[in-house]
Amino acid sequence: MIPKPNQATQPLSKKRLRLWLKLLKASSLIEDEIRRRFRNDHDWTLPRFDVMSALSRAPDGLKMGEISKLLRVSGGNVTGIVDKLTEEDLALRVAVPGDRRAQLVRLTAKGCNMFAAHSTAHEAWIDEILGKLDENDIKDMMARLDRMNETLNDEKKNAN
Repeated sequence: MIPKPNQATQPLSKKRLRLWLKLLKASSLIEDEIRRRFRNDHDWTLPRFDVMSALSRAPDGLKMGEISKLLRVSGGNVTGIVDKLTEEDLALRVAVPGDRRAQLVRLTAKGCNMFAAHSTAHEAWIDEILGKLDENDIKDMMARLDRMNETLNDEKKNAN
């Protein structure tokens, strides 16, 4: 049997891989719990919440392609969600002046009220899920994630 190298002697590439896997696992655990709570407590889905969240930050509306780009999902996924939100009077489509083919999607007053309630619940759930992290944990993790995002953005700029 080949002995497993201890973490201190592993190459940095292996440590980075382990970091990536731990980030994925943590993100998946949180997302799965949020999905479960939306489904059980509100008969709602996380993708619907995400679309409404994007729309709530754009009171003048967003084009379907803009929503897809913001959420990094396919246009087909967004169209189905927007169709349902529109049917339920939570969102509406508005023609774009000067572009007959384009439409903006906006939240209705009913949609704004529902999103406000869901976002309050969402914040409370995140607070509960991450409740064992203290102020220093959060500060340190935020600083490290900011550093990681800076390096990733630098790499992206250099690749273009």
